[in-house]
Amino acid sequence: MKKNILILNTGGTISSVKTREGYQPKANHVEQALRAIPAFSHADMPDYEVLEYQPLLDSSNLTHEDWNQLAADISHHYDQFDGFVIFHGTDTMAYTASALSFMLENLSKPVILTGSQIPLSELRNDALDNALTSLWLCAHRPIHEVCVYFNQSLLRGNRTQKISSTRFDAFDSPNFPHLAEIGQSINMANGLLLPEPTAPFHWQPLHPQCIANFRLCPGTAMEVLETLLQMPLQALVLETYGLGNAPNNSPRFLAMLAEASARGVILVNSSQCAHGHVKMEQYATGHSLISAGLVSGHDMTPEAIYCKLLYLLSKSSDVNQVKAEMTRDLVGELSLSQ
Repeated sequence: MKKNILILNTGGTISSVKTREGYQPKANHVEQALRAIPAFSHADMPDYEVLEYQPLLDSSNLTHEDWNQLAADISHHYDQFDGFVIFHGTDTMAYTASALSFMLENLSKPVILTGSQIPLSELRNDALDNALTSLWLCAHRPIHEVCVYFNQSLLRGNRTQKISSTRFDAFDSPNFPHLAEIGQSINMANGLLLPEPTAPFHWQPLHPQCIANFRLCPGTAMEVLETLLQMPLQALVLETYGLGNAPNNSPRFLAMLAEASARGVILVNSSQCAHGHVKMEQYATGHSLISAGLVSGHDMTPEAIYCKLLYLLSKSSDVNQVKAEMTRDLVGELSLSQ
């Protein structure tokens, strides 16, 4: 029996056509284009329906409200479809994939985000394979999580980062292997896939939270950080060096962090390196941050850290609980360092 997949089209490059102002998403274009391509009607392909959002958006304009709408629509159609493909702009795809991976609790069906660097409307494009293979994977592989499919690679959604603004291989997962490589054959890393949950599916809405990022640079003006920490922050992601290191010869810097932590600001240490873990205990310049109250971001992407904070703070106002959950692996977003 054929599987039935729902395509949720938010817009982005894949839905765009050329205009005088540059590429812009065009209403109803994607569904008409897909219906005209014989491969999408092949016997091995699933049946599908398209739910198109109005207005279609460049992904740079998406907010947590759009994530709530996507999660709500998946929940509303959850029992009617065997899987979901989300057409999405590339700029914030990694954020949306991370957010949905937390929001769609106990997900037992595939949710695959995809898009393109060149629109489906152009003769030479990467949209065709991305859309076709995403649908095929939803129908034929036992996926129980949120993924990104792009340029012949299937990635865990909350491990994904956009690494190129121009290449077809625009996404990678620096700290986690690819879930599948698609070439002449489809090689699934079945041992890496999340197991099918036994608890019932539920979606958690997100609510606005005051979360900030601060990137350390040599000689950073501490007045900037001081001003930021005086705001009514709920959480701050401190982007540090290497294994999670920061200046430990500035009592003012460490005191600012300790005071903010004591006030209940959740401070998360995130490395500026794409590869590797935060290991604050390895160097004195990192250990001082433990004393100041920072919790480790382990090997999470910055996108996953932000979305996980947003998710946890939407569920609980208990600072200690949120801190504890930030260091736990909830849906494959982190690996504990060895």
